[in-house]
Amino acid sequence: MPARILLIDDEQGFVDTMAKRLGKRGLTVSVAYGGEEGIAVLAKDHSIDVVVLDVKMPGLSGIDVLKSIKADHPLVEVIMLTGHATVESAIEGMKFGAFDYMLKPCEMEELLQKIAEAYDKKQTHETKILEARARHIELRRGD
Repeated sequence: MPARILLIDDEQGFVDTMAKRLGKRGLTVSVAYGGEEGIAVLAKDHSIDVVVLDVKMPGLSGIDVLKSIKADHPLVEVIMLTGHATVESAIEGMKFGAFDYMLKPCEMEELLQKIAEAYDKKQTHETKILEARARHIELRRGD
């Protein structure tokens, strides 16, 4: 099953173009044009696997949105995007649980590769959780 992506960026043209390009490659893409809207989309749609998140946005910053995502949806992987890269923001994003950090504009193939890696990581974590739950149930039955 292909990854379900949420794009969060205040640049509507960028979001719409990227959503079309990712959709043409078989990914299911939802969009949000700001941090608050992105958090609201995630609250309603629990099938999102990977968020591609802009760092610099008015209102909630990308770092604030990242913290919220990781607090409420810890298995969702987040790829941070920025046109205003600084070492400090990259370190801060990684410290708060971002999967990776990329500069805008990014190559589509590179972004697709990062999305695939993030999706695989999420799938691996979910599988481990399901296996642990199954073992726990088996152990309880054995009592």
